[in-house]
Amino acid sequence: MPIGDVLNNGIEGYNRAAQGIAQATADINRATVGQQNEAEQAAGRQLQGASTDEAVTAPVSQVPKLEESLVALKVEEFNAKANTQTIRTADEVLGTLIDIKV
Repeated sequence: MPIGDVLNNGIEGYNRAAQGIAQATADINRATVGQQNEAEQAAGRQLQGASTDEAVTAPVSQVPKLEESLVALKVEEFNAKANTQTIRTADEVLGTLIDIKV
């Protein structure tokens, strides 16, 4: 496998990991805000004397689970580290090949 392919694969993998990290952090933010909103709504219902069993309108979009988003963030962190090591190794091999030829 040519060294350029290894380097490109490492860069592609790193970019995918960066996108996954961005998605996971956005999901964590949405989940945190969703939990805060639920707590505020519950407090508002309690102040108004409504029971917690009353029907509440469903949210427009499904809020991601915080635990799943945190796990996804950690997985993407490991992916980014692995691809960074691939890029570093390809760079070292390329440098060694250049030193040998010079």
